[in-house]
Amino acid sequence: MSIREHLDPIVHVTAGVVQGRTTGGVQCYIGIPYAAPPVGALRFAPPSPPPSWTGVRAVTDAGPNAPQRIRPVPGLNVEALIGSGWMPGDDYLTLNVWRPDDDRTGLPVMVFVHGGGFVIGSKDAPVQDGTTFARDGVVCVAINYRMGIDGFLPIPGVPTNLGLRDIVAALEWVRAEIDRFGGDPGNVTIFGESAGAMAIADLVTSPVAEGLFTRAIIQSGHGGMTRDVGVMRRLVTKLAKLLGVSPTRDGFASVAAEPMLDAVEKVSLPTARIDLRGADGREPVFGISRFVPVHGDDMLPVPPLDALRNGAGADVDVLIGTNAEEMNLYLVSSGVRDKIGRLLAWFVLRKSQPRAWAVLNAYGAGKRPGGRALTDAMTDLVFRWPARRFAEEHRGRTHVYELEWRSPAFGGELGAAHAIDVPFVFDALACATGPDGLLGEAPPQDVATRMHRLWVDFARDGSLPWAPFDRDTRQVYRIVAGEAAFEPVMPAASFLP
Repeated sequence: MSIREHLDPIVHVTAGVVQGRTTGGVQCYIGIPYAAPPVGALRFAPPSPPPSWTGVRAVTDAGPNAPQRIRPVPGLNVEALIGSGWMPGDDYLTLNVWRPDDDRTGLPVMVFVHGGGFVIGSKDAPVQDGTTFARDGVVCVAINYRMGIDGFLPIPGVPTNLGLRDIVAALEWVRAEIDRFGGDPGNVTIFGESAGAMAIADLVTSPVAEGLFTRAIIQSGHGGMTRDVGVMRRLVTKLAKLLGVSPTRDGFASVAAEPMLDAVEKVSLPTARIDLRGADGREPVFGISRFVPVHGDDMLPVPPLDALRNGAGADVDVLIGTNAEEMNLYLVSSGVRDKIGRLLAWFVLRKSQPRAWAVLNAYGAGKRPGGRALTDAMTDLVFRWPARRFAEEHRGRTHVYELEWRSPAFGGELGAAHAIDVPFVFDALACATGPDGLLGEAPPQDVATRMHRLWVDFARDGSLPWAPFDRDTRQVYRIVAGEAAFEPVMPAASFLP
């Protein structure tokens, strides 16, 4: 072990001095504030710079995160994927930095935005440890941001999209400070999965985020999950009634975190009577989360696909993709897929898709179990098709992938489900392996090695081993097969916007 590995690294940032730790050739700085604690008068305010401190601040522990409540999923180690839940504390607008323990500078930077339906998750989930990226010459950053009511509810008198504004503030911190950690502020790739990927797709089109990153990796996400402010105000009214407060900034500010989380759980139930369909009769989130970004403000002036069509984000290189069986995570792990018939599948889908019968028939309902038709249809409706639409409308360089490796979890039925990409991307298979692991007992290291390398190479200089996506070739890289292939239009394409 070298002398360097015995030393705790110290870095001077604008707000003060931070001291991390060195482990296995990687410097780790865990829990650096990028914005002031969002409490008191700042609770429903845009992020502001963190207060300065004196002396040396140890940044070696995860610290608090955004208020949230997670529930166990039988047969699945949820904590490895999204963290251990709410760690109370005011100072949670923080980030982690991992860098190689050497003297290199000008390294590519990757900023990870976690998923969790905009209501759960944190920068500290075990599967998202940035050590492997630092090992391969990248400065990796992971961030917390406001979620749920505090982050994504358009309360009258409150700035909209506060969660997105937090992510922008973290990116501004990276631009100002990351060179102190050996990173190149002119070579930043933002990447994320699920809700994190949705946020990134939105920011690709946002005038507020312009110039803060060069590339974007969008894993199981797209720009189709935003709502009009007017539609989301229905949720404001519903929550205010549940909490017994006025639907205003002062009303929501009077409620503590625990009752706020109770209300979030109530409106998130499938039985909650809340209509969040837009003018076209569609519910773009399909009930997966009540909380998503809104369009119609300074952050997202128009729906992201419209912005792409008008040339927004054309200077950002994009890598976007999905897993082949996304909805299995929700409908197989819960047992729903194999319990419902055609009629109940229609009832579920019609809440979000006005032509539910036509869609289900296109996916073989009547010739196969209704729950299986629903699962395949929703994989396309919720994830795969909107990601392709994002690729089609993006005027810059865009590459599309699909992860096809099938997890043997849940008796071999989980397959290429939502979230299985994350441990491969981070080359962190141990976090998702075992009897209750997302990837089963023996996931293939070669897939992790390949996928992780693709991400590192793209972040370094934008290089990828297949041609960009366009409307004619529709070229998609299949990560298990390892080859690019023509991607036909999905059966339900004529029913989709």
